[in-house]
Amino acid sequence: MTKSRPGKSLLAAAGLSLALAGSANAVDIAPHRAVYTMSLASTKQDSGVVGVEGTMSFQWGETCDSWTVEQRYKMKMRYAEDSEVDVTSSFVTVEAKNGQSYRFWERKLKNGEPDEEVRGHASLAGPGLGGTAEFSKPEAKTIPLAPGVLFPTAHTLVLIERAVAGDNFVARKVLDGASEDNAVDVTAVIGGPQTAEAGAGEAKLKSPLLARPSWRARLAFFPPDGSPDTDKPDYEIGMRLLDNGVSRDMLLDYGDFAVRAILDEIEPLPKPSC
Repeated sequence: MTKSRPGKSLLAAAGLSLALAGSANAVDIAPHRAVYTMSLASTKQDSGVVGVEGTMSFQWGETCDSWTVEQRYKMKMRYAEDSEVDVTSSFVTVEAKNGQSYRFWERKLKNGEPDEEVRGHASLAGPGLGGTAEFSKPEAKTIPLAPGVLFPTAHTLVLIERAVAGDNFVARKVLDGASEDNAVDVTAVIGGPQTAEAGAGEAKLKSPLLARPSWRARLAFFPPDGSPDTDKPDYEIGMRLLDNGVSRDMLLDYGDFAVRAILDEIEPLPKPSC
């Protein structure tokens, strides 16, 4: 998690969160609001990172025809040269349930000053077909999307569907809109079913949202096609993913250091009456 990387990785973790076709519709997502406590899990001597602390709030809502995700985090990063950087990010997305359209907006502050802003929308011509992503910020730009690209919620549903089916490996191209990059290759290794006992730091959480089947998964995010070093992931995310879309914990691994996110609070949100 360098000074510019947190937004992209956290959004990816939350949007697994975080194709809406065929049996993927059988996945029963639970709209919810969750808060995670973030801390430094490990670091290498040459990373320069000596401390991470902060919180991430994540809200996954549902309307009759779309999924809405609001992710906000505040993080303090400490470096070996005694410097500290406060990073604040807000990311809001709206994704059609048919998986064909997606709107996104991210605004990031560094030490209270504007640092990055990305805004745009994307659409696909149909299930499994290509499309386009149009950015209005940081500058006007249109990029083509290859056939098979998924948006984040659609990707989450595919992961859960394949986990239920017993698959151990899933590879897809995903566009999250957290940067101007094109869709990235995401490979997921999924472990066997987990029991419903509380995870680290969760003994106090008694929500029925957590009493669900789950799997350990490890996702690797590779640079877009045409980027250098496409054989090496930019980062990896480990998590315990429940069959209702809730993530009980996350480990964000950047190679030279890793950040742990532990679920602290969770509450259900209403489903729409359609």
